[in-house]
Amino acid sequence: MRSYCLTDVGKKRNMNQDFVYASDEQVGNLPNLLIVADGMGGHNAGEYASRYAVEAMVDSISSSQEKEPVRLLSEAVNAANQTVVEHSQADKAMEGMGTTLVAATVIDDCLYVVNIGDSRLYVLDDRMWQITRDHSLVEEMVRAGEITREQARTHPEKNVITQAIGIRRKLKADFFDVALNPGDVILLCSDGLTNMIEDDQILQIVRQAASLEAAAQELVDTANQNGGTDNISVILAKPDWKEV
Repeated sequence: MRSYCLTDVGKKRNMNQDFVYASDEQVGNLPNLLIVADGMGGHNAGEYASRYAVEAMVDSISSSQEKEPVRLLSEAVNAANQTVVEHSQADKAMEGMGTTLVAATVIDDCLYVVNIGDSRLYVLDDRMWQITRDHSLVEEMVRAGEITREQARTHPEKNVITQAIGIRRKLKADFFDVALNPGDVILLCSDGLTNMIEDDQILQIVRQAASLEAAAQELVDTANQNGGTDNISVILAKPDWKEV
């Protein structure tokens, strides 16, 4: 697999509370690992929450003897949650901090994904498919038929999330597995990207770019040109396909 990650503070924030991790090499019993976390909390607590969560997840996967990918990711998410909760309770300045987290691994032609919060994973071919489902108030309203998907993009409570790592000792993550096809591109991102760029423009940028690096940079640049109201994080990945 080939991947490239990029994170940017944006135009309006003083601090980047996103944290990204991408390894094309083996991490424990996983052949590769991609993670985006978007922290939240007063002062710099969100910055710590996202970093603590990602580092705890990587450490858990690196040391685990588990080989089944969903169980391995589940163990790691729980370890990340426990770590952030413990730091939050141990330091008054970090009380109430939390983070979204979306992580993925590609094994052969299958993509395994875990998600908590509203950071997202997409698979891009000739369309842009959102694999994850946001844990957010507006997503619940969309599913209930109270508002449309288009109305959700500009809803005043669109940033209210219903699940995050570090908020409770028990959490319920979503897991997905997706069969990949040759030419598919995987995109993980924080909402600082998707709030600033429409899906069709994201797809156009990725498909027309000369490389993953160029695509990631153009996505971040475009989000900033459109206002850059939040931190922006992007991971792009393409699986390696072997000839049969």
